[in-house]
Amino acid sequence: MSEPKTPTPTPAGDTYKGWVFKWTNYIKGYQRRWFVLSNGLLSYYRTQAEMGHTCRGTINLATATITVDDACNFVISNGGAQTYHLKASCEVERQRWITALELAKAKAARMQPESDDSGDDFPPSSAPVAPGQGGGSQNSEVQSALRTLGSKVEDLSTCNDLISKHGSALQRSLSELDSLRLTGEAGDKIRQVTERATLFRITSNAMINACRDFLALAQAHSKRWQKALQAEREQRVRLEETLEQLAKQHNHLERAFRGAAQANATADNKSAAGPGKGEASDEDDDNEFFDAMEEAPEFITVPADPQFHKRSSSNISGFNSEMCPDDQSLNEEPLAMNQESPSQELVPLKTRRTRIPDKPNYSLNLWSIMKNCIGKELSKIPMPVNFNEPISMLQRLSEDLEYHELLDKAAKCQSSLEQMCYVAAFSVSSYSTTVYRTGKPFNPLLGETFELDRRRESGYRSLCEQVSHHPPAAAHHVISDRGWTLRQEITVASKFRGKYLSIMPLGTIHAIFEKGNNHYTWKKVTTTVHNIIVGKLWIDQSGEIDVVNHTTGDRCHLKFAPYSYFSRDVARKVTGVVMDKDGKAHYVLSGTWDEKMEFSRVMQSSRGGENGTEGKQKTVYQTLKAREVWRRNPLPDGAETMYYFTALALTLNEPEEGVAPTDSRRRPDQRLMEDGRWDEANAEKQRLEEKQRSARREREREAASQRTSSQSEEAVDEDSLTDPSLKSKYPSFSLFYSHLLKLLIYPHLSSLCTCSFFSNTFFLLSFRCTS
Repeated sequence: MSEPKTPTPTPAGDTYKGWVFKWTNYIKGYQRRWFVLSNGLLSYYRTQAEMGHTCRGTINLATATITVDDACNFVISNGGAQTYHLKASCEVERQRWITALELAKAKAARMQPESDDSGDDFPPSSAPVAPGQGGGSQNSEVQSALRTLGSKVEDLSTCNDLISKHGSALQRSLSELDSLRLTGEAGDKIRQVTERATLFRITSNAMINACRDFLALAQAHSKRWQKALQAEREQRVRLEETLEQLAKQHNHLERAFRGAAQANATADNKSAAGPGKGEASDEDDDNEFFDAMEEAPEFITVPADPQFHKRSSSNISGFNSEMCPDDQSLNEEPLAMNQESPSQELVPLKTRRTRIPDKPNYSLNLWSIMKNCIGKELSKIPMPVNFNEPISMLQRLSEDLEYHELLDKAAKCQSSLEQMCYVAAFSVSSYSTTVYRTGKPFNPLLGETFELDRRRESGYRSLCEQVSHHPPAAAHHVISDRGWTLRQEITVASKFRGKYLSIMPLGTIHAIFEKGNNHYTWKKVTTTVHNIIVGKLWIDQSGEIDVVNHTTGDRCHLKFAPYSYFSRDVARKVTGVVMDKDGKAHYVLSGTWDEKMEFSRVMQSSRGGENGTEGKQKTVYQTLKAREVWRRNPLPDGAETMYYFTALALTLNEPEEGVAPTDSRRRPDQRLMEDGRWDEANAEKQRLEEKQRSARREREREAASQRTSSQSEEAVDEDSLTDPSLKSKYPSFSLFYSHLLKLLIYPHLSSLCTCSFFSNTFFLLSFRCTS
């Protein structure tokens, strides 16, 4: 009774809601359910969202019994047909539910016999007192208010009965304690508690009597209130009519005044040979429009608090102006790739395709695949294109540039911490294309390349190369005219866990900005493909990313929360904190990797809140209002029939002139699959893979023979492995050939070294030829 504001059910449709644990069975035990107490009925649902359509059970409290088991458990039963074993989170919550249930039960038992004659309480007041003036409705409103007051008093009376009941039980318990042999101090305490309980019961009885007196007084003065209310309503109607007439007169006088002023102005213009008829008609139109606007204003605008804007602009150091002053200009370059060369500004951009042939609806015959695998090694089993999508892994890597504008904005940032927010958002945005993309990209052949030239549209040029086949490794390099460079060396490790497949990208991604010479690095998280054997495939991203600025020491720690059936957080959630080299937090990032990311500036941080999993206190950040830094672009129309490709992915395999012979766009099996000729694509894919295996076996034989010839030598001289004449004539070729022989002789060298050498050599040759 020390909490007078405890929410108890009230009449007239008021409800009492909350979470209570309900016993289900011996396997699941107590499960959390949403209970609703309304109009004498106790219903429960699994979640709050089910309230509108699915009720899991309802019990009528008018005939139910309520018993208490222990501190938190209680049972509700209606005689055997329905029994709810419930458990509250604490003893206080259980007592609130018990009080609410007893009140609802008393009210339901009281309303059941009164439901037949509830409309005959005030028969004379239902007739209209003054037709046309709303007297009957006012009378009914007053009587309804009186009935509500009466119901409230009855509820208070029920509370008084409960208080008397529990008070009597308390006094009996205290009397029993008093009869025992206790010390003098304990006896004094018991007598003191007894006196207070008696005083409390007397006070509650006085409160009930006062409420009954108030009800009687309200009934006695109901007619006086009704007459006063009727007079006030009539007065208000008369004032509204008068105000309407004054408004019409004012509008009429204003129009007349403007008409006279316009006539005088027209006469003056004619005498002075002023503007012609057309301009006068324009002025008349403006006046009419002004009248229409002033006739019925719907809202009033007031200036915002200038101190708030001043404080916000000082705290957030210019994400719109100072950090990226030319954000709008990033999307307003429709014609030229280089603004410094005016002669190219009028060159029209190439029109890219927006559709590819629809995905055929071919049924997958597993038996036809399995019978072709009998007697073959696991590494030589050809996988059909039914599991693929018509792009290669190199093109899939180039899809990371879908949101290259984040790096464009980061290149214009004044602060490295603000730049870190955009780089972190870019690292998250690369996963937004994987939500519905359950198809597997084509494995690139050794030496396969992919060039993506978007200098005119977006100011960057990308180049990928498959530099190793076993293990598969690719090198990716991007150069932008807008002040940034991106490179990555990626290889993939996978683990099959029965129900799901985990794909762990290995390698580091580097982003370097010319302005400030900031060098960022990060790695990719683990991608998990679920329901490999049975069910619908779906993809999840989980793990942690550390984006590090090696120039300033700034760091951003991003956490990708894995999907959990029991979690109440948003699915695909990503959180992160941007900190300087001293560990002080400056920004908080939050969002989802498939939808959007937001940032908030940290104003103050402190230790507190709930304890973490390891018993440590969590850090509480006080931040400003969150602002959006990245949002996923919508998919093109009909994307579900085009492998859920984005607008950029639709253009990656588009045929282009002038690309290298090793470009992924020239792969015949990939092209056949895109055209819908899957049977021919499977045959061509098998032919290319067998050809690559033959070439690999040939390289292994050559490496074995080379190792045999070099076993007699104690040390391998790199200069002796090449022809001196070749070395003097073609020094670059000599370096390339010696490094290749070294890799053949020492195959245990790391693939990362292979990636770096081959990728750098290919980039050097490519850009040297183009320049």
